[in-house]
Amino acid sequence: MSPFKGKSGVRRILNAAGYSVAGLRAAFIGEAAFRQLLLLNAILIPISFLLDISRAEHALMVAVCLLSLIIELFNSAIEATVDRISLDKHPLSKNAKDMGSAAQMVGMTMIAAVWSIILLG
Repeated sequence: MSPFKGKSGVRRILNAAGYSVAGLRAAFIGEAAFRQLLLLNAILIPISFLLDISRAEHALMVAVCLLSLIIELFNSAIEATVDRISLDKHPLSKNAKDMGSAAQMVGMTMIAAVWSIILLG
């Protein structure tokens, strides 16, 4: 059992919420890509409410936008972990960072695809 896993119940939930807020704050302060995606979401999500589409289509359009934020958080976590281990250039470090970037590219492609399919019908 990990010594870091000592809390349970409501205290554990409150601690987890605090860690989550700290992670969002760190991403916002330290990651330009995260801030850019927040801006994109601040534009696209309100636009989705103005469209004459079904609830399912609306939910899908919002979900893919929010998914891009999740992907960026994972990508940033991977980059921070790799940098924490070593700043030396290494093929495996490059692969890890490139794959995180590729995940974000797939996420952005998914936004474009879903929005295009729904808007162009």
